[in-house]
Amino acid sequence: MQYDVAAIIQGYAQGYFLMSNDDDEALGWYTSRQRALIPLDDRFRYPRSLQRVLNQNRFSIAVNRDFSGVVAGCANRETTWISEELKEIYHVLHYAGYAHSFETWQGDELAGGILGLVIGGAFIGESMFYRIPEGSKVAMVKLVERLRERNFLLFDAQMNNPHLERFGAYILSNKEYKNLLTKALGRNCSLK
Repeated sequence: MQYDVAAIIQGYAQGYFLMSNDDDEALGWYTSRQRALIPLDDRFRYPRSLQRVLNQNRFSIAVNRDFSGVVAGCANRETTWISEELKEIYHVLHYAGYAHSFETWQGDELAGGILGLVIGGAFIGESMFYRIPEGSKVAMVKLVERLRERNFLLFDAQMNNPHLERFGAYILSNKEYKNLLTKALGRNCSLK
């Protein structure tokens, strides 16, 4: 199947995101009245216990070393909004340079990762997973460090949950989000 990469990126650039419907796997564009962001400033935080894990240097970090593995890991849930078609789209966006996996590794084993899109200075987080405890949490801390270093303006987590709140996730109205997204699109940032 052919996908219009420019049209898909335009959808995300306008504040929409793709999800499939659990029941029939039909893919659709969604938006939200409120958006959850992971702060890239001093509001970012994480549990003290995670600092001990970070100090132990148990995990190494990679970008796009196993993109397919991260997509599969994110989709491997009892209920998932990542359909087979959406997996295919993520791969098309990856080859076009937009979709990326930010990964933690323990030796040669993929420990966890975060799947997201980079558009300008925006990192749009699509999903995260772990295979080894703390794998995705370490990925979150290291990704925020990378986004700060690379001058990104926003880390969109789309929807808030208690797990993300532990990292300081906060809510913006759709209007505030779109204003910030427009500013972010004016930047030229890279994850690698």
